[in-house]
Amino acid sequence: MNRSALKKYAPQARLDFIAAVTLRARRLGLDPARSVGVEQLGDVLLIGGQPFPASIAKHRATLSRRIEQQGFTSVVEALAYTWFNRFVAIRFMELKGYLSHGYRVLSNPKGRQPEILDNVQHLELQDLDKSEVIRLKTAGNQDEALYREILLAQCHELHRNMPFLFEALDDATELLLPDHLLRTDSPITRLVNEIDECDWEQIEIIGWLYQFYISEKKEQVIGKVVDSEDIPAATQLFTPNWIVQYLVQNSLGRLWIMANPNSALIEKMAYYIDPVEQTSAAQAQLDALIKVRINEDGGVLNPESLTILDPACGSGHILVEAYNLLRDIYLERGYPLREIPRLILRNNLFGLDVDDRAAQMAGFALLMKAREDDRRLFNDEGHPPYLNVMAIQQSAGLPDEEIAQTIVNSGIQIEGGEAFQSGQLFGGGQLETRHSSGISSRDLRELIQLFTSGKTFGSLISVPDSLKGGCRS
Repeated sequence: MNRSALKKYAPQARLDFIAAVTLRARRLGLDPARSVGVEQLGDVLLIGGQPFPASIAKHRATLSRRIEQQGFTSVVEALAYTWFNRFVAIRFMELKGYLSHGYRVLSNPKGRQPEILDNVQHLELQDLDKSEVIRLKTAGNQDEALYREILLAQCHELHRNMPFLFEALDDATELLLPDHLLRTDSPITRLVNEIDECDWEQIEIIGWLYQFYISEKKEQVIGKVVDSEDIPAATQLFTPNWIVQYLVQNSLGRLWIMANPNSALIEKMAYYIDPVEQTSAAQAQLDALIKVRINEDGGVLNPESLTILDPACGSGHILVEAYNLLRDIYLERGYPLREIPRLILRNNLFGLDVDDRAAQMAGFALLMKAREDDRRLFNDEGHPPYLNVMAIQQSAGLPDEEIAQTIVNSGIQIEGGEAFQSGQLFGGGQLETRHSSGISSRDLRELIQLFTSGKTFGSLISVPDSLKGGCRS
């Protein structure tokens, strides 16, 4: 892998994507510093004199509110990052042959314009309007508009299996898909031309692109008191692969070897270190821990019971390495390879991060590892692969009382039961709605308030024992 090329490409790509999204946002009249007239005439929305379909008005209003709350620069940077992640994901998948239709979306091995444009008549993307495609194709001068329709339809298709990275059809993010993506200087063209195809062989490229993409931002904020949105850039650290292997092999690997002293996997773990001799008391404690796990699993250490949490997973480097070792563990235990990827995703691997985009890439990296082992991974219509990688959110400014009451009431209605209420009507007490499961509106309010500064504290937030069980006595 040519890391020098990635290091040169990614910081400039960040600027390119930000510039492209900025231009699109200004064209839609979303930059508060450049106000333009907006007028709806029938099914046409005039923005600064330029016509757009009136159907975009709802999404434009959503983005306008978000910009008012978070600031124009912040929103543009976030959406630029999102589109960068999406195109990186599509690029990886098209080179691996993982896209359902089999065509390249961003490139063409035999020509200049994307391969998918030459094969629009064969496309079977659920949200692609065939009549509109034919109209744009036969027009002869509408390739940009046609390509935009295809890209959005492709994103909608990928939403079915990767909703964390490709939002739903009605998401306002798609309104800021950059313009002029077929030009030779577009962000897509540069992504294709400046990273050799051979560099996309290993999923590790995702981590390196993540590190280099935010490297300039890191230099700007490192050593300073930063806002919560800058914490990912200020604290990001890409761990070299040998260190990741050392950590995984001497934690997960060691647990497996302790329970299975004759395991052949030790020959595959180049960074495994035999544990030093322990005192009899310490060894007794270690043996007891293993025996507890074995007894819980019926006499053997069940691979499905092993859980690995990376509380600051970044782009998923440690999780990917843990996946590799877990696959070997399952195979040694005799599981069929075709069953292993879904078992690992559902039972074994867990990741958290404060950076939404990093969590997206971590989830994507894990799915690509699983897809490598299971060609049918994305074939279950309506059932995306299970994934335990999430970005921690914060609840500052949310109406906690309203949300809590709505959740409890919804649960009661779904169950068809009745609310349980407790508390004093007089004497300073409050009525409290409680679901039959024991979950109360007060519990939910406390949980929501706990994550007021979720983006700042991340995995350092400790959930009280009283909330872990979901109910109170």
